[in-house]
Amino acid sequence: MLKRNLVVAALTLTSLMAVAGPVAAKDGDVIRQGQCTAGSTWKLKLSPENGRIEVELQVDQNRNGRLWNVRLVDNGTLVWSGSRYTQAPSGAFTVRRLVTNRAGLDRFVARAVNPRTGEVCRGTATAGF
Repeated sequence: MLKRNLVVAALTLTSLMAVAGPVAAKDGDVIRQGQCTAGSTWKLKLSPENGRIEVELQVDQNRNGRLWNVRLVDNGTLVWSGSRYTQAPSGAFTVRRLVTNRAGLDRFVARAVNPRTGEVCRGTATAGF
């Protein structure tokens, strides 16, 4: 009976986590996601934010404490570069930046490289907010 209750509790918790999941995207957000070169995953989200664009890159490696070097480029112009470490509990990191909304379409390229393993995550997204 105890084993059955534990299984039911685990399934219920898993279902709730799946329903809660990440915060739903706002109308107009542009979201792209994909696989990196060695199994990690990336998600790139662009959102209109008071006349600017919020750029959010998330890389999930499922390992804590791993260094990644990150670059965000808008229409060929570097808008941010730096390093991030994956963190508990999920072994992921997120970079959020507000950037100028240039005239016309904004094409963002996000690139993250794990210098220890050589794994590369590269995502693109285009918005015309």
